[in-house]
Amino acid sequence: MTTAIAPAAPQTPTWSASAAHAWYAAQPRILGANFLPASAINQLEMWQAETFDAERIDLELSWAASLGMNTMRVFLHDLLWANDAAGFKQRIESYLQIADRHKIRTMLVLFDSCWDPRPALGAQRAPMPGIHNSGWVQSPGAAQLADPSSYPALRAYVEDLVTSFGQDRRVWCWDLWNEPDNQGGGMGYYQQFEAKEKIALVAKLLPQVFGWAQACKASQPLTSGVWFGDDWSPESTVMNDVQKAQLALSDIVTFHDYSWPEKFLTRVRQLQAYGRPLVCTEYMARGMGSTFDSTLPIARAESVGMINWGFVAGKSQTNMPWDSWKNPYTFAPPSLWFHDVLHTDGTPYRAHEIELLRRHVNAV
Repeated sequence: MTTAIAPAAPQTPTWSASAAHAWYAAQPRILGANFLPASAINQLEMWQAETFDAERIDLELSWAASLGMNTMRVFLHDLLWANDAAGFKQRIESYLQIADRHKIRTMLVLFDSCWDPRPALGAQRAPMPGIHNSGWVQSPGAAQLADPSSYPALRAYVEDLVTSFGQDRRVWCWDLWNEPDNQGGGMGYYQQFEAKEKIALVAKLLPQVFGWAQACKASQPLTSGVWFGDDWSPESTVMNDVQKAQLALSDIVTFHDYSWPEKFLTRVRQLQAYGRPLVCTEYMARGMGSTFDSTLPIARAESVGMINWGFVAGKSQTNMPWDSWKNPYTFAPPSLWFHDVLHTDGTPYRAHEIELLRRHVNAV
């Protein structure tokens, strides 16, 4: 009896820096949002057959196109594939057809370490009144992450999706793992449910995920974005093993920044030292100092692709600030929206932001 040997974890990206820059030069100026339809509280509700809302997705993507957005970052979930791989892929195809009609390309996110580490298929809970992102779930969940016997299923999920859509022009990038070293969220609420030694587990698994995806030879770049800390430079002595793997293995460098424009620029300068194209896959938190007004001009000057968090206010309630977990907005919405661009009916939260977005893609 022979035992299959897992491939060694990769040490470098698949693409050279010059190949990555050539690819990036052929792209339109990247502008978009993290997309979840207002009718869904999380990625499970977005994609499950019973709640997949193609009509709502079509409507919201038409609004996005009208703002000049050409990109959406969309989260998947391994449990959806494990439950019904064929049906899940069919719904991804339906989504991509809708997005393509609106000339919007998609970044697909395979795994995510944020918020509730106890995902479960079926009917999802109702939003907690006045609380930011109260139903979002992790993939893989804590139980899977802590159990190496679940990893072959995770590998099969990655390999099937990247093989199925890895040559698809409508998919422009694979984000393999969102904030892999995040400890949940909810102002510490979910910490009690996390896998023990979560960061150490992720640090071992993330390079394997890159290896699984690299072996599928997708035509699109692979990435995983750094998101916390103050020093991402190649000389940094404070990055953890997860961050080091993200920066060492990504074909294009992606990152998150919800801070003031001067810090955004500092992070851009640090990451430019890796010699690869840059895309900010999460930004825009008005109460934190991250706004379209202040950040988009820097992005144009530095050739950074921009994908903000939140598009249409809905069941995720990400127009509420993070601290709503301690101080819920149960009687009135916040006077200043945190994330999101449009009300549920498509009207802008702030008309001037719409002008800024439309100008950004075409500005010289």
